[in-house]
Amino acid sequence: MYCERCHHRAGVLTGSYFNTQMICETCAGRERRHPEFEEARRAEEAAVRNGDFEFPGIGKPGDL
Repeated sequence: MYCERCHHRAGVLTGSYFNTQMICETCAGRERRHPEFEEARRAEEAAVRNGDFEFPGIGKPGDL
């Protein structure tokens, strides 16, 4: 498996909160530290609560 963001080989991938990419733990850590992370997390949580299981995210910031 390879991270869709950094393209490094990864044993575990997780879904990004910003978009639909499957990302490695290193990229997920960078994502969690980003100033817009809480906004992205809340938006996805609200979408899922409303039944939108195909939410594309708020978009990946250019500095990630």
